[in-house]
Amino acid sequence: MSTYQTVLLDIRDNAAYVTFNRPEKRNCMSPTLHAEMCKVLDEIEKARCKVIVLTGAGDAFCAGMDLEQCFLEPFDKPELMAEINTNAFGWFTRIKKISAVTIGKVNGWCFGGGMALAGVLDIVIAADESTWGLSEINFGIFPGGGTTWAYANNMPSRKKALYYALTGETFTGKRAHDLGYATKSVPLAQLDAETDRVVKMLTRLGRVVLGKTKEVYEKVLDMDFEVAIDYEMAKMWELSRETNDDWVRTALVSFKKREFKPGLQSYELKRDV
Repeated sequence: MSTYQTVLLDIRDNAAYVTFNRPEKRNCMSPTLHAEMCKVLDEIEKARCKVIVLTGAGDAFCAGMDLEQCFLEPFDKPELMAEINTNAFGWFTRIKKISAVTIGKVNGWCFGGGMALAGVLDIVIAADESTWGLSEINFGIFPGGGTTWAYANNMPSRKKALYYALTGETFTGKRAHDLGYATKSVPLAQLDAETDRVVKMLTRLGRVVLGKTKEVYEKVLDMDFEVAIDYEMAKMWELSRETNDDWVRTALVSFKKREFKPGLQSYELKRDV
């Protein structure tokens, strides 16, 4: 694995652990971090990881973009600004589309671009005590760069979503769970253990089926029901072929022998697919 200035990467047991490492800046995303995250994702995809866990060093998950380095300093340098944006929005888009299951471990401050990132991840486990906020309104702009999309799609209530965007008022990780932005929240002291528990559940499952589950979910959201049926069945048989029909040859055969309970446990894959 490579060494990075602003990111720590640890790949083990089919999972990649990514830590933003700018604790002195509450892990704000700098141009260097954006460029390095593009390379980090290259490494992760090459390793064929099943799960990616993103968190922050110190007492912050990510306090958003580094306003000075990403906006103020390159403002009159359009080519530099374009390069920064290409890297930033490029890896954000990749992390949303990646086949691995993505987990945000929100240990502390989560603001602006940090909320945008949390908004595109598959699962978010937040510390009850973490602090969230859309502070853009406080310096005269609205949440941009995908952040409006993120909070609009993660907070089901229009009035609650707009309240936090319009006022800039902060809220806790526990409130983020109540609003639908976090999958679950736990006390900070339990955050590592709960994240590890979820990672273990996921990494014992097949890499292909995890990716297909994400893909099908995203595609059917805008489909009519009958169209979704056809699409889902087509993808089901695609999955079956890519895994050598393992769900029938192993899972259903094991179920017939009453060797496992599908509602409570997973079967053992013949091969890691």
